[in-house]
Amino acid sequence: METNAQNTSDFILLGLITNPAYPGILFAVIFSIFVVAVTANLVMILLIHVDTHLHTPMYFLLSQLSIMDTVYICITVPKMLQDLISTQKTISFLGCAFQIFLYLTLIGGEFFLLGLMAYDRYVAVCNPLRYPVLMNRKICLFMVLGSWVGGSLDGFMLTPVTMSFPYCRSRKINHFFCEIPAVLRLSCIDTSLYETLMYACCVLMLLIPISIISVSYTRILVTVHRMSSAEGRRKAFATCSSHIMVVSIFYGAAFYTNVLPHSYHTPEKDKLVSAFYTILTPMLNPVIYSLRNKDVGTALRKVLGRFASSQRIRAGDGGRKS
Repeated sequence: METNAQNTSDFILLGLITNPAYPGILFAVIFSIFVVAVTANLVMILLIHVDTHLHTPMYFLLSQLSIMDTVYICITVPKMLQDLISTQKTISFLGCAFQIFLYLTLIGGEFFLLGLMAYDRYVAVCNPLRYPVLMNRKICLFMVLGSWVGGSLDGFMLTPVTMSFPYCRSRKINHFFCEIPAVLRLSCIDTSLYETLMYACCVLMLLIPISIISVSYTRILVTVHRMSSAEGRRKAFATCSSHIMVVSIFYGAAFYTNVLPHSYHTPEKDKLVSAFYTILTPMLNPVIYSLRNKDVGTALRKVLGRFASSQRIRAGDGGRKS
């Protein structure tokens, strides 16, 4: 009964910075990043939906990445912003479990999706004639569904176990959201075996997409090296460079969080790295793809041009009526 009472009480999130000297400035900075990230990802999804030139497997997968990033940042940052301006920094037991489940599902789904996006680039560069067959709509849908299901399996496995431990120590989580290692520090029983198993699970989840990415880009580099045309090489590198940048950012943070031993971790470092891939990465992904991709830039200019034309027509109609 005592354990149940403990497990149904609220947790307290201490935030990214405990007792910040200038919470208003921190709120403004994080809120600005949040607005830019959500807007950029929604614009990316809209462009891919409305522009027929972007109705390709690569952009379909990219739209799923933007959906994941949008949901990803929305499950952590709004609560973080609320806590910065509120004296009540609590999160319910069920709210914490829900946050953990969505976080695990989305980060796991993004692991797999980035690996499959590398495979897409491999087929496009190394087997361009077979690309329409190897990356048809049915296969793309299967890849996306596999990414979401693969990520959710991680959430379904780890969330119930994490929340089943008795938490009878302090209810204060030294983090800005319910990340599993920070929550487990509050448990009043030894969780080392579970943490080791969770570590092994995360490493295995990382190995699958990293293997796909490594093999795909090795084959791409070999193919590009054999190209006689400088223009062909330039196009091949251009089509892959954005994905390589996103992969490097995301997996770099994931490597620190899931692979480095506990001796390298401190609560402050963990919060900083978590802030990087939960707040900054969702903003950087669409920016990187739009800045380094002519098709996205062209689609954006077309949409803005149509909007400007419709506004001029409405203004002209309004002038004639008056």
